[in-house]
Amino acid sequence: MARKKKETTTSHKENPNVMGLRAEVLEQPITETLEVNYMPYAMSVIVSRAIPEIDGFKPSHRKLLYTMYKMGLLSGGRTKSANIVGQTMRLNPHGDSAIYETMVRLSRGYEALLHPFVDSKGNFGKAYSRDMAYAASRYTEAKLDTFCQELFRDIDCDTVDFVDNYDSTMKEPSLLPTTFPNVLVAANDGIAVGMASKTCGFNLREVCNAAIARIKDPTCDLKEYLLAPDFPTGGELLYNEDEINTIYETGRGSFRVRGKWRYVKEGNLIEIYEIPYSTTTEQIIEKVADLIKVGKIKEISDMRDETDLSGLKLTIDLKRGADPDKLMAKLMKMTTLMDSFSCNFNILIGGFPKVMGVGELLEEWTAWRTECVRRRVYFNLNKKKEKLHLLLGLQKILLDIDKAIRIIRETELEEDVVPNLMIGFGIDEVQANYIAEIKLRNINREYILKRTNETEELQDEIAELEDTVNSPRKIRNIIVKELESVAKKYGKDRKTTIVYDHVAEVEEETEPVPDYPVNLFVTRDGYLKKITPQSLRMSGEQKLKEGDVLQLVTQTTNASELLVFTNQAQVYKTSLNEFEDTKASVLGDYLPTKLGFGEGETVVSVCLPGDYSGHVLFVFENGKTAKVALSAYDTKSNRRKLTGAYSDKCPLKGIICLPQEQDVAIFTSDGRALVVNTALMTAKTTRTTIGVATVSLKKNAVVERACLLSDTGIENVTRYRSRKIPAAGMILRDEDLAEKKPADSL
Repeated sequence: MARKKKETTTSHKENPNVMGLRAEVLEQPITETLEVNYMPYAMSVIVSRAIPEIDGFKPSHRKLLYTMYKMGLLSGGRTKSANIVGQTMRLNPHGDSAIYETMVRLSRGYEALLHPFVDSKGNFGKAYSRDMAYAASRYTEAKLDTFCQELFRDIDCDTVDFVDNYDSTMKEPSLLPTTFPNVLVAANDGIAVGMASKTCGFNLREVCNAAIARIKDPTCDLKEYLLAPDFPTGGELLYNEDEINTIYETGRGSFRVRGKWRYVKEGNLIEIYEIPYSTTTEQIIEKVADLIKVGKIKEISDMRDETDLSGLKLTIDLKRGADPDKLMAKLMKMTTLMDSFSCNFNILIGGFPKVMGVGELLEEWTAWRTECVRRRVYFNLNKKKEKLHLLLGLQKILLDIDKAIRIIRETELEEDVVPNLMIGFGIDEVQANYIAEIKLRNINREYILKRTNETEELQDEIAELEDTVNSPRKIRNIIVKELESVAKKYGKDRKTTIVYDHVAEVEEETEPVPDYPVNLFVTRDGYLKKITPQSLRMSGEQKLKEGDVLQLVTQTTNASELLVFTNQAQVYKTSLNEFEDTKASVLGDYLPTKLGFGEGETVVSVCLPGDYSGHVLFVFENGKTAKVALSAYDTKSNRRKLTGAYSDKCPLKGIICLPQEQDVAIFTSDGRALVVNTALMTAKTTRTTIGVATVSLKKNAVVERACLLSDTGIENVTRYRSRKIPAAGMILRDEDLAEKKPADSL
């Protein structure tokens, strides 16, 4: 498809500020736009921003750490974070806030990493808190942690390639030559274009031992050395061998982590002191508050965050007689105190993203580290060869120092000193320059003999280095020794406890729900009252809010479930046992508050689904009806809210619960009524179906309401009944206008 140019002229009448301006609109095929504009952006995000590389860092991490290294912050004192951020912008021009957020995550104070890279001072927030914000960069200070010695130990020995920064004014490393598999130690996650990466942290000592075992025996079982992931927030990992095997083999999968708690008898309270890595204290407290609000949890009198300088602590005050074990079992199930962590080990290898298992990751790291060590040995080899070359030249003048002095003294021009030395002793230019630069005080036999005695030692070292460069076995031994050193120097005990299935999987004892007869009253404005028959017999008139009327009055049981449909095409599922027994003299529970409705959400209708064997009928303003099986609302999980409860394409005018097929009456705005049996309507399994045409509406007429025929005052049913749909119905007579009240059903 060829490009086309479209010319449009803007006159001064359309825009008085622009006269005679001719604009060109260039039409471009969408495929070309994707290829020319979108693909470079997508590749930039994947390769240069979101996906970590084999050293375990994203570019933003690497640029920050290298800047701090060049600032001398590995061995020096701390400096203001704002200073570090400003210097880092020479390599990372993405704004100071993004750079500072990167520093915060790598810091010791934030506690997001098992082995932090930044030694921080000041308020850096906490990884386990959403609301505990970090201070501005002008208030905090930082330096590199001593652990970073393992990142930069060989960086000046040509172990990695250096590339230009974004404006080609300085060089930066393409990777950091980590002496251990940091890609498995530092947790990382990123979202690119069309792909993502999420790695969990492992214990450093276990990772080093696993890498050593893999180097020595590629067929070893990694689970013997690398037990399971480890997190800085601790917690308990519920070990499932199949899940761990999947992650180790494919790089994808998930596992569960739960918090740690203790019961304090004095005070009758529970202290939660470790939580899963993937949640926050605020998220847990808010969820517990919601559960208390809807009556799911009744054993808690108060919950508060008592986190201080000593560490995380959430305190739960128990009501008298509450069982702490049963309560925590419920909280683990209903809140993020037990959460899943999903893994996606997507790593850049040679500039290409690749999802790998733990074993393959260790192999890739070993191959990369082998090249780093080989380059370091080769660099040292060349340095020693250069030194040996100079000493061999120095050794030659040992035979006649006076001759060297005489050559220099008798040379008239300075520029001829080096050539004359080259001719006089048969040495090359590099050696001659070195000899010419020797200080006068060092031109003595003792100095020269000391230097030349190093020759044999250098030759032995060079021979050893040449052997090492050409021996993969010796390079592997060097890597193993470095891994052993790192494990010994920086290794720590696990923070996350491993709990095996036979210990963790304790079936929760569900408390039996007391079941007894109750009378249910629901009003149009959304108030619910659950009254026992004994209380109802002693009660007087039902108390209602001014202007409110009863919408549903029926007899049921305390264990019955209730579906509450709202004006936002949502349905809330609840059980009557979550509502307290009450009396006729009170307004009752307000459903929008009790169930946590959204802003502007109101009750449209309520339904007792029973065993979910019936149907629910939705009547729309356009004359269509949708008969949906109640089984569509029967979920296996404990979901309280279901979106898409019914179609929102047309205004809803009535919801009728149908335990069995029944006659319904539909009334229109032009005074007509239609009686039809729901057996004529085809049942649907999709909740959001738009329904089938049921009422043939006259011009400008709409459906006003619908209800069960038994709830109407229609006496001459035959007049309005239709045995096929759609049908128009008949004009409603005066004697059929009366409508029964819901209370009449009792």
